[in-house]
Amino acid sequence: MPPRTKKPTEQEELFSASTPKEIQAILWKAADKLRGSIDAAQYKEFVLGLIFLKYVSDAFEERRKELSKELAEDGISEDQIGDFLEDRDEYTGAHVFWVPETARWSWIAANAKSQGVGKLLDEAMDAVMRENAALTGVLPKIFNRDNVDQKRLAELVDLISNARFGGTADKPAQDVLGEVYEYFLGNFARAEGKRGGEFYTPQSVVRLIVEILEPYHGRVYDPACGSGGMFVQAAKFIEAHRGRGHKADISVYGQELNERTWRLAKMNLAIHGIDGNLAARWGDTFADDKHPDLRADFVMANPPFNIKDWARDESDGRWKYGVPPRNNANYAWLQHMVSKLGERGTAGIVLANGSMSSQSSGEGEIRQAMVEADLVACMVALPAQLFRTTQIPACLWFLAKDKSPQGARALADRRGEILFIDAREMGEMVDRTERAFTKADLAKIAGVYHAWRGTESAKAEGLTYKDVPGFCFSADLETVREHGYVLTPGRYVGAVEAEAEDAEAVAARIASLTEELFGLFEKSEKLEKTVREQLGRLDV
Repeated sequence: MPPRTKKPTEQEELFSASTPKEIQAILWKAADKLRGSIDAAQYKEFVLGLIFLKYVSDAFEERRKELSKELAEDGISEDQIGDFLEDRDEYTGAHVFWVPETARWSWIAANAKSQGVGKLLDEAMDAVMRENAALTGVLPKIFNRDNVDQKRLAELVDLISNARFGGTADKPAQDVLGEVYEYFLGNFARAEGKRGGEFYTPQSVVRLIVEILEPYHGRVYDPACGSGGMFVQAAKFIEAHRGRGHKADISVYGQELNERTWRLAKMNLAIHGIDGNLAARWGDTFADDKHPDLRADFVMANPPFNIKDWARDESDGRWKYGVPPRNNANYAWLQHMVSKLGERGTAGIVLANGSMSSQSSGEGEIRQAMVEADLVACMVALPAQLFRTTQIPACLWFLAKDKSPQGARALADRRGEILFIDAREMGEMVDRTERAFTKADLAKIAGVYHAWRGTESAKAEGLTYKDVPGFCFSADLETVREHGYVLTPGRYVGAVEAEAEDAEAVAARIASLTEELFGLFEKSEKLEKTVREQLGRLDV
């Protein structure tokens, strides 16, 4: 018998890992062993809290090294350097959280075995919140509990300590940790199924909204911000197109109903270096608008679909186009977002497909009023299986307060028009149950919208708009009226044009198929003859 191969330890797997994805997978597997009796919702905070603490500690240490180098170059003595290194203003002034010594990851890792890892982590979370007002009430203090396997927790701390989060010139260590945070968020959403949709929107859907809206600067708002994915992708978009230094060109405003999800969002923005106003606490957007006076340049949201139990007030001033029905908040979300748009604001919203055609409880009348107010710029039908957390078919609404050329911007005049895009056949399966848009898909859909609107990016790429049967169509309001104000793209884009084949090619294909068919007939005759012979040999 051949000798049994020894299974590598998690530490050995980690040291042999060569890519960030491999490191992420190993950490996820290790963290998953800690589930035990920890409540599923708390478990997210538990693991993501650890990653966040590692992030703030690494950012602090990185700033500490920079500061030490700067001081040494300025001729400051080593004794004096020590004093400067403990000056919190040198960190907070550089937008780095101040981390007390006993909350630094290196200190926790060194003292975990002698003083108890759970106790040290709870104390570290408390210390970081106490020293940084922006994190007050955000970080979890749930590590030193009976239901937490302290041995496994200590092992996970060791793994995170040894993981190679080293950065490069293009991607600092904090960015790598940000990707780990996003990876874990996505895995938690998949693990929790339907409930995961409360805090996570698939990245390719968020990227599509961001690519279409191009939020380069101004106020960005999400009234159902979940874990903050819209803001993170907006910041990444700016970095990719304008550089890292321009991330501060947007101001972020958000609101979230769920307390734990609000905490995740606060951590997510912090770990990506985004200064965001998510209000002092969580709250219901309909009953307690945390940003009542905000007028945003961009609204991006994936609100919960078809919610029946919502804070409905018929006298609410937001219902300018009609009072939304009690049993469905879809048109409450749409009108709330319209109310938040500035004079030239635009919005991208994920909603259930029913929102495009529903006639029940006054929804058809509200949709008609919004169309007649020329608020709808574009409708995108999405493919199935983009959302692992729900099987409800979804679409994207793009709203615009001003579809005129807007003076010096010299956009195409699209007043009285709506662009319809049918993207139901796009995307690729990333596994057996989930689809995602490819980079080419995102470029194609966003490119069509930009060409239609005549944006600066479309002009730079030489893009011009034209209707494509089966994919996109620009309809005037009269055409939409003829369709009863139903906004389903399939009604407008028509069928894909079949490619014409020349007569010679068609003839050759027919000849080939005919030959193949006669061959099958011949095989069938031989098979029949063989079967008859075999049956004839049987004793009846």
